[in-house]
Amino acid sequence: MIVHPIPPVYDENSKVLILGSFPSVKSREAQFFYGHPQNRFWKVVASVFEDELPETIQEKREFLISHNIAVWDVIHSCDITGSSDASIKNVVPNDLSIILNTTNIRNIYVNGKTAYKYYEKYTKKLINREAICLPSTSPANAAWNLERLKSEWKVIKEVI
Repeated sequence: MIVHPIPPVYDENSKVLILGSFPSVKSREAQFFYGHPQNRFWKVVASVFEDELPETIQEKREFLISHNIAVWDVIHSCDITGSSDASIKNVVPNDLSIILNTTNIRNIYVNGKTAYKYYEKYTKKLINREAICLPSTSPANAAWNLERLKSEWKVIKEVI
């Protein structure tokens, strides 16, 4: 069983919550979200907000906070082989009340179908809120190029 090693990023001004499923091996090593160099999350959100691409963990954290974005994952702990979403078993969900009780989150988005599946299965009934599924920024989602991702992800800016 692997426990999620990365604390959520948010502050009292967060308006949007973006949830992944569980951090990849590269993200766990980097100790921050979307740490795999091929993951397009940072390129997509920087483009959506017409901002510079954050490089360091500090820059990424500041980017999220400055744009009122909270980031975390649906899963607190699970059994997983490497970074394979298909191998996820024995899921324990994260307690999103940590974020929801101290912010005014208007919309919850999930980064891809795996995050959406686990959100629907474990989290939705606990918090009674819908989540909007956005296409995954993972390099495994090769069917979606950067332009298509940006086109779909621009909705996160509309509520901020």
